[in-house]
Amino acid sequence: MIASVKGKLEGVTTESVIIDVNGLGVEAIVPTTVINLLPKIDENIKLHTYLHVREDVMQLYGFLEKEDLDFFKLLITVNGIGPKAAIAILSSMPTDILTFAILSEDTKTIQKAQGIGAKTAKKLVLELKDKVGIIKTPQNTGSEIYDNAALTIGINSEIKDEAVQVLTALGYSQTEAVKAISTVEMYEEMTSEELVKLSLKNLM
Repeated sequence: MIASVKGKLEGVTTESVIIDVNGLGVEAIVPTTVINLLPKIDENIKLHTYLHVREDVMQLYGFLEKEDLDFFKLLITVNGIGPKAAIAILSSMPTDILTFAILSEDTKTIQKAQGIGAKTAKKLVLELKDKVGIIKTPQNTGSEIYDNAALTIGINSEIKDEAVQVLTALGYSQTEAVKAISTVEMYEEMTSEELVKLSLKNLM
């Protein structure tokens, strides 16, 4: 088992990195979120890794954060989601957004990942909804994200619900709508129309 790899960044492709570990070039497939945060070539880097072994191939997957690796391992426990699909999911959104989408049963957001259809997204939510709160993401815990959003917009749940319905009717996912609304500073006499207008500013 290879738990982590540390060395100098030797090369980068659209889906993987090569790390020079004492003269040995080690390739690891990574989410695009990792590629966007890589150091410069020849600078030091450490990846938390998972070695996927099949009869015909051994492939290493790498993550900058241990929490992202834990989420990856959780995703591949879902029937029908292999390492490739898990990487696609983690490439499409940060883990805090994914956690919130699972907790709020927002399959529309999950389907934004390449190769993930409605059936797989529903299965993912069903199997992981009671598990994601256990894993801490680098940004927050899933349960905290969900609870904080609810508290922030809980001044008037009816107004909040109306605003969410309007935003989703405009094409935004439930997760996008709730997160946008949660950033609005609400006051006691705010109407749903005012809440929608302010929320739209956060979505543009």
